Amino acid sequence: MATYMDVHRGMVGITEEQLLEAHRADLAIEKEEGVHFQKAWADPASGTVYCLSTGPSAEAVQRIHQRTGHAADEIHEVPLMV
Repeated sequence: MATYMDVHRGMVGITEEQLLEAHRADLAIEKEEGVHFQKAWADPASGTVYCLSTGPSAEAVQRIHQRTGHAADEIHEVPLMV
């Protein structure tokens, strides 16, 4: 399994409740693509949201996000972490 960091833009004003709702929607169906969403962060002022996940491919991560209504603008594989 690879690790991915994805970026969502255009979510200006997102609340903690909305972020949690979006994260839970991903968690509810993640296994269908063999993905696991670990964490999500948001900057309501800029409208940027970041998600950390593991999965078989960036495409699998994107399919989950698309199905839950918040496709990622960018998905980056994270080959090295400390």
